[in-house]
Amino acid sequence: MLKLNILNMKNFLNTVNACTGKVNMLCPDGRKRNINGEEKIQDSLRQQYFQNKNCLRLVLEIPNPTDYMNIVSYYAGDC
Repeated sequence: MLKLNILNMKNFLNTVNACTGKVNMLCPDGRKRNINGEEKIQDSLRQQYFQNKNCLRLVLEIPNPTDYMNIVSYYAGDC
């Protein structure tokens, strides 16, 4: 599980969409939603991001170790 504060939504979503496997967002109600390549979910995330003044907190579960490391590397470089 990975908890992130997204400050650059465009680059974050580019990184997610480059993943080969699922990138599951954990919802407050306990559901998991794959956000990789899911335009409707990503549009909703963009709206929440802008409503929160260009910041969005997400909890992700990334089963593929390579995808996990790519997102961690993106996040470390974006801070």
